[in-house]
This record gives sequence, C-alpha cells and structure tokens, in this order.
Amino acid sequence: GVGKSCLLLQFTDKRFQPVHDLTIGVEFGARMVNIDGKQIKLQIWDTAGQESFRSITRSYYRGAAGALLVYDITRRETFNHLTSWLEDARQHSSSNMVIMLIGNKSDLESRRDVKREEGEAFAREHGLIFME
Repeated sequence: GVGKSCLLLQFTDKRFQPVHDLTIGVEFGARMVNIDGKQIKLQIWDTAGQESFRSITRSYYRGAAGALLVYDITRRETFNHLTSWLEDARQHSSSNMVIMLIGNKSDLESRRDVKREEGEAFAREHGLIFME
C-alpha cells in the first residue's frame, strides 16, 4: 500500500509500525486535538485502497469534513490513480469537504519515482492542499 494505515497509527498512537497488514474495508482511529482553544475529537477512517473495496470506500465520503489522498512517492502507479480517487471523493462528498494530497514515504528519497513538483502541480491544478 501507500502507507495510509501507518500514517493513521502515527497520528493516533504516535508510533511507527513498518510492517502493517493490508486494510480490509475500513479501520478507525481517533485523536483529541486543540483547535482555537477547543478540544475536538478527530475521527479518522482508514479505507482500503484496492479497487475491489471502492464501493465500500465511497460511502465514507458522505458527512466527512475532509479527505486525505495519499500516494507513495516511490511508486508512480499510485500517483497515476489520483485523478480517479479525486473524482470519487468529489462525486460522493459535500462540496465544502477539504481535500489534502499527501506524498508519503518521503524518507525513501533515493527510491523516489514521483517528483515533489509533480505533486505540487497536481494539487494546484485541482485546488488541493499539498504536503510530503
């Protein structure tokens, strides 16, 4: 995978697990964050990235405040699928859902297959927030 489950674990439990089982369907995580002096509980859904789970994934866009589109900078094919995932997200969510593009695994710079500038350009073209 592209590392979505590892990102979730790092964000919710502050730990890195280099080997992770493939997500089947959806996994959930939560974390309390402070925004403008208010404690907010972020509920995060880690959805399976495989095509066979796409119909399940679509139902989780409804009601979501935001979405992270994640690709692996060492695997070009994951970047090439972004347009399809973005179309799905926009088609099945509210028009004000914030979408962020994440280029993951930037610690593997020597194996990079997608330039940072490509991610930045895709995000700019589609009105997304970008981060590696």
